[in-house]
Amino acid sequence: MTSTLLFRIAAALCFLAVALGAFGAHALRSTIEGHGLLDAWNKAVLYHFVHAIALFALALFGTVNRGAWLLLFAGIILFSGSLYVMALTNVRWLGAITPLGGLCFLAGWAWLIIAPPR
Repeated sequence: MTSTLLFRIAAALCFLAVALGAFGAHALRSTIEGHGLLDAWNKAVLYHFVHAIALFALALFGTVNRGAWLLLFAGIILFSGSLYVMALTNVRWLGAITPLGGLCFLAGWAWLIIAPPR
């Protein structure tokens, strides 16, 4: 993947985080509250947005730390994605996927701690 593509994916993920936050606060609020998962939705949006911004910054560095970029991306999909779907569907077993996303987040940040700067 090129740096430009990574940059565009990160920007799209930031856009999506804002959109999902707004939908959760307005159009989907009654559904999410009905399932008792508004806090889960808000946590998903927060982690999604923070890590999308990190992807945006990493994309500016080109191919440096590509592994960290992929791990943080996987974290958004697994962590936030599982919480979004769980909040909308009330399928609680999806919560078992969420920690895998958390591990991806941790591994991505650890990668940045350990990787030699370029």
